[in-house]
Amino acid sequence: MLNIISIIIGSIALLLGILAFFPFLGWAYWLIIPLALVGLAFGQLSSSRGGRNLNLIVVIIGVVRLFMGGGII
Repeated sequence: MLNIISIIIGSIALLLGILAFFPFLGWAYWLIIPLALVGLAFGQLSSSRGGRNLNLIVVIIGVVRLFMGGGII
């Protein structure tokens, strides 16, 4: 059950992350990364690894995108 919740949260964060990849929307990663971290916590409590890995990928992409944009753009 926790893995399903983690996958749902990760999917929402991933969809928002795809939208935030457009120019001038990079600031949205400041909201997406904490959302993915919540999903990562649910995935960590689960016995499966799928949800955890999905959220981990979203967090890594978000951090790299913020780093490339200087943290704001």
